[in-house]
Amino acid sequence: MQASIDAVRVAGTPQGPVPVVVLAVEGEDDVVPIFIGFNEATSIARGLEAEDIGRPLTHDLLLDVMEELGSRIDRVVVSEIAEREDGQGGTYIADLHVETPRGETVIDARPSDSLALAARTNAEIEITEDVFEDGRDDSEKFDQLEDIRNVSGEL
Repeated sequence: MQASIDAVRVAGTPQGPVPVVVLAVEGEDDVVPIFIGFNEATSIARGLEAEDIGRPLTHDLLLDVMEELGSRIDRVVVSEIAEREDGQGGTYIADLHVETPRGETVIDARPSDSLALAARTNAEIEITEDVFEDGRDDSEKFDQLEDIRNVSGEL
């Protein structure tokens, strides 16, 4: 299923504020929220802004290295949700599909890192049907949350 980054927001939880990247899925009203860290959320938002801030940050550096080696990101696939042993939800798993001079290779990566790279390259984002069904939620819940750019003065 084709997806896109709809927003990067901050949700209030009993443990405090937690960033969430909201994936919109083509042809669906529901979204897939993936809760991530503040650094990753800020990096995704920066990638969406496409603003050059001078020295490269980690995701910018990785892309620079990949390009120097003749590689490019083809697509990101959010492929599964691995259940946690404590029964408290699951961990999203993603695959980074990279075109290299030797052909395509698939690299296991955190969804937050993969999405930060996709935001910088306009690489396609896919989500499996199983992940969509297991992770889907009402988009209206996330429309009301604060945008990460309003919370983090670093952008």
